[in-house]
Amino acid sequence: MPKTTAAPWVPDDGGLPALQRASKDCRGCDLWRHATQTVFGEGPAHPDVMLVGEQPGDKEDLAGHPFVGPAGRVLDEGLAAVGIDRRRTYVTNAVKHFKFERGTGKRRIHSKPNQLEVQACRPWLEAELSVLRPRVLVCLGSTAAQALLGRTFRVTLHRGEWIRSPLAPHVLATVHPSSILRAPDEAARAEAMEAFIRDLVPVARLLASASGEKRSAAPGS
Repeated sequence: MPKTTAAPWVPDDGGLPALQRASKDCRGCDLWRHATQTVFGEGPAHPDVMLVGEQPGDKEDLAGHPFVGPAGRVLDEGLAAVGIDRRRTYVTNAVKHFKFERGTGKRRIHSKPNQLEVQACRPWLEAELSVLRPRVLVCLGSTAAQALLGRTFRVTLHRGEWIRSPLAPHVLATVHPSSILRAPDEAARAEAMEAFIRDLVPVARLLASASGEKRSAAPGS
């Protein structure tokens, strides 16, 4: 077991509520020292899709909820564009504490978590996958994709493709919504958003197909 790991804080049973409660006391790496709080995953116990990002941002750290800042709004827009209800998704991050550097004044600037920090937090992600058993898993960005699919995985090469993995029956990777916000101008942002939406189309089609099968199998249909 790695010296730096969240494993001792992860409960063996109790489901999602137990995981959420226990995560508040996690000291598996040093990121808790400067973060406001743990930002654990949220969503239904039986989600249509599990979405995994990198780490909470400044807004998420203060609010205590994942994907509620600017990147969350981009994610919501992308999901809505393909007809996926955000309320039926479970959203989480590979790392549960906000890592940042101090800017001018009170500004906190996002800092990418290193491999040790990602590995330390992996037991939480594994526990979420074990409890939720999602049918569809979407990795948002390289940190999440490499945490789950291996360090050699490249989102740029395989974005929007179904990937064979033991993690879930259907696994797909795309960019992190924050990358769209970093585009240099409005035209580039619009192009990046269109590409992001295209990546989500296979997920929406799969969910629509599954929904149709359920209706066909329902008594009296």
